[in-house]
Amino acid sequence: MSINMDKRERSAIFRQRLQEAMNGAGLNKSSLSEAIGVDRSTISQLLSNHHTRLPNAQVIGECAYTLGVSADWLLGLSARPERANDLLDVALTMPEAARSSVDKQLFAWHQEATGYKIRHVPATLPDFLKTPDVLNWEYPQHIGKTTNQAINAMEEGLTWLRSRHTDYEIAMPLNELECFAAGTGYYAGLSVQIREKQIASWIENYDQLYPSLRIFQFDAHQVFSAPLTVFGPLIATIYLGRHYLVFRDSTRVQAMTNHFDWLIREATVDARDFIANLESLKIR
Repeated sequence: MSINMDKRERSAIFRQRLQEAMNGAGLNKSSLSEAIGVDRSTISQLLSNHHTRLPNAQVIGECAYTLGVSADWLLGLSARPERANDLLDVALTMPEAARSSVDKQLFAWHQEATGYKIRHVPATLPDFLKTPDVLNWEYPQHIGKTTNQAINAMEEGLTWLRSRHTDYEIAMPLNELECFAAGTGYYAGLSVQIREKQIASWIENYDQLYPSLRIFQFDAHQVFSAPLTVFGPLIATIYLGRHYLVFRDSTRVQAMTNHFDWLIREATVDARDFIANLESLKIR
């Protein structure tokens, strides 16, 4: 939006946007004049094509407040009608996060981003690639959901990914798979048989989905990332556990995209070598 413009052009923009905001708020000249404490004739002058003067700051501010828009937008200084606090509410939200892949909001974000590249750093292993046995072990007491619902969500995720409408890149630390293979840390108590089946399932699914699905592994001694997902240019989320931090403003979405792409550049295992790395793991 141009800041330097002719007085008549700015006046014309003000008239147009004032009328648009009045229509949106369902106010006429009389109701707006009453709401902001001026004569009806003042509003008539502001809306007149023959009137090229702009009102004073008090009138502009009262109009903006009453109509629920920003003064900058009325004056042609912004392309967005929302006020600053409203823009922040849109740009940053903090919805609750489900414990597993049974997360309607997460799936809705995936669907919204269909056709765009999705970039994902999982908290553990990618839920939609887990076998039913792993989900049964992991979510036996998932709050408000059953393990079968988690399994169904995993299967829906795979079905959606196989539609190949979207490129999906995953970056995860090397030690996550190493801990899984060894049954240590988070995966302590998970049987050798279940872990062997999971590795075999990964190899089969990855072979079918590559290159639409690409998994890279980075050395956590060299680089670090919090769990996050970037849904094309639309949304970026950081997983906190109970909640997501959700960003929709382009600056932060691009910043998190750049962070993810940095992880890929620093990856120790390239997507082309992921199966070979899986096959080299020693299950014990």
